[in-house]
Amino acid sequence: MVFAAGLGARMRPLTETTPKPLIKVGGKPLIDHMLDRFAAIGLPQAVVNVHYLAQQIKDHLATRTEPHIIISDESDLLLDQGGGIKRALPFLGKDPFFICNTDAFWIEGPHSNIERLARAWDPERMDILLLIAATTSSEGIDWPGDFTFQPDGRLKKREERFVAPFVYAGVGIVKPELFMHEPRDVFPLSPYFFEAAAKDRLFGVRLDGIWLHVGTPEAIEVAERKLVRSVL
Repeated sequence: MVFAAGLGARMRPLTETTPKPLIKVGGKPLIDHMLDRFAAIGLPQAVVNVHYLAQQIKDHLATRTEPHIIISDESDLLLDQGGGIKRALPFLGKDPFFICNTDAFWIEGPHSNIERLARAWDPERMDILLLIAATTSSEGIDWPGDFTFQPDGRLKKREERFVAPFVYAGVGIVKPELFMHEPRDVFPLSPYFFEAAAKDRLFGVRLDGIWLHVGTPEAIEVAERKLVRSVL
């Protein structure tokens, strides 16, 4: 499930005419950076939700062949990430699935982080597994972190008025049954993370590489400089 429905308010003025998933970094739209990573590990299908400037995203994705794209159209109402998952459940099926933000952007280490995430998934212990990045080795972090990382891999929510050493890197694996009985149509995703953490069923995999939070126009320049240095 790729989240591509947001308004991209922090990326203005670029997003006044172009939806955030189509903003280019290193000459490639953000959404293609992520879809290419999933295609590289053989993922056959991706559900992409759309709302803001939806037709542009639909037209762009129509040119892709891998993975196969299913559009979950939220043009009538922006559902937030949790609501977007609920609406897309008929497409996603009954098995655990990846979730992905389109600004989840990193310079890969020696091994695919998505493959590492998949290998670490254990449905007996986990309801949600997140890719996390250390704030000290990331770019574009302008908030006090998200989680602490326990020795056994469990994640704990950052306590108020404290700084946490890890941030959610925008990719994870979740169980569909978490959302099947949710009565609301519009609701956020993050409370599900925190509920799983409270039950000791939220786990993390530390990103191998450099995470680049591409959330503002200024962050694009930083990300592109890092990309150039990574290939030198």
